[in-house]
Amino acid sequence: MTESVLPIVLLHVGTDDNALDACLGALDTATPAGTKIWLIDDAQAGPRGQAVITHWLERTPLLAEYTRRTHPVGESRHIHEALKICGERDVVVLPSDAIPFEGWLQALKDCFDRDASIATATPWSNIGETASWPRVDDLNPLPENPERLARAVAVMPALHPELPSACAHTVLIRGKAYARAGGVDEASFHSWPAALSDLSLRLSGLGWRNALCETAFVARIHEPNVDSEDQDALIARWPAWHARVVQFLMDDPLKETRRQVLQKLLNVDAQGPQPDLFV
Repeated sequence: MTESVLPIVLLHVGTDDNALDACLGALDTATPAGTKIWLIDDAQAGPRGQAVITHWLERTPLLAEYTRRTHPVGESRHIHEALKICGERDVVVLPSDAIPFEGWLQALKDCFDRDASIATATPWSNIGETASWPRVDDLNPLPENPERLARAVAVMPALHPELPSACAHTVLIRGKAYARAGGVDEASFHSWPAALSDLSLRLSGLGWRNALCETAFVARIHEPNVDSEDQDALIARWPAWHARVVQFLMDDPLKETRRQVLQKLLNVDAQGPQPDLFV
């Protein structure tokens, strides 16, 4: 597999060293060797976190780079500047407390390949807001059997329904659409979740889609934080956005899709483990 096949993975490093260690280990297990991954550190990792990264860089089969700022500039600005450097390449933005499962990156890429109108693809997550599984907009626990869940979602019908906006636990961004929308508004939004919601809404206004990738699952350890000023700025710029999200959660249009994931998982359980698929 050539390095140009899969998107770049942009991992923004946080302060939780244990979560970072788990994330990097999961990336090694669940991501094809040679995939480009760029760890960007807005002066967040402490000495132990930096040691974890150094040790990982020495042994990872991924094509990895690590950059660290001497002084923090803020989450959305930091990601914005990294995405600018990536140009029009498709990029997955991944927090360092995420835990990807087998097949996750290929499934996201396939989502883009199926529908050229999709600008952002969001996988399922235990803490995924509108893309949460098994319960919508809930702090679900980490999956007990991630390998089986990965197998279950992999055989879901790939319909890619619309989400109100992309979700910050993991998102694949189409580079050409990102450039057309003008990128992240880091001047107006400090936190990445708020900046991503704004970007999603601008992309939607340009005719692009923010879709669920129901064939991938990426877990997350911590709930994302959005400060009150960013929330106020979102509501001021997009007055109908909050009501749209609330209506989406009340109507729960993905209820049947989540039920299908559960059924697929039960079928996998009934078939028993297949360790030869996950060696």
